[in-house]
Amino acid sequence: MNRLNSLALFVLLLSALIYGIIEWRSASIEQDTLIVDEQRPDFIAEQLESKIYSDLGQLSHTIEAERMEHYSDLEVSYFELPNYTLYPQKEGQPWKVSAQEATLYKDNRVELKNQVHIKATEIDGLIKEIHCKTIALDLKTNIISSEQSVVVVGRDFTMYGSGLIIDLNTKKMTLIQHERTIYKKHDES
Repeated sequence: MNRLNSLALFVLLLSALIYGIIEWRSASIEQDTLIVDEQRPDFIAEQLESKIYSDLGQLSHTIEAERMEHYSDLEVSYFELPNYTLYPQKEGQPWKVSAQEATLYKDNRVELKNQVHIKATEIDGLIKEIHCKTIALDLKTNIISSEQSVVVVGRDFTMYGSGLIIDLNTKKMTLIQHERTIYKKHDES
């Protein structure tokens, strides 16, 4: 009988151990699921198109994006393939800004990342387009800034440098560190 009792006790302990491991694993999975649920966006928009107006009723900017995820707890929105059109506060032609991704913060500051392209729509403007990796855009003031390397393509030149500040309202651009400029030669025929 001792052997039979020992075997029964062993099976009981083994069953209790297996049950404990199963309960511990399921509790761990539930905790992981809870963490993932907290990171879920409050809403998702596909093929987003939005127009934002100033307090005076003037068109401030538009945004188009393949996808937008809004997280109210974090007070941010994430965009995939965003295209902004920025209108100067007074007069002037709009500027177009695109990137692979962007993050909009509650203070109307946007960080655009990966293949950032800024394009002037003014036909006779000196600056045609700007390329860089990342920029910060303040939607309240229409000021764009970057600490990264930039390429500025103008009417007859291409300028390379790093660090950039652009005030879209005054059309004033400051290149912090100039590396080189390549001028196009005009054909005189």
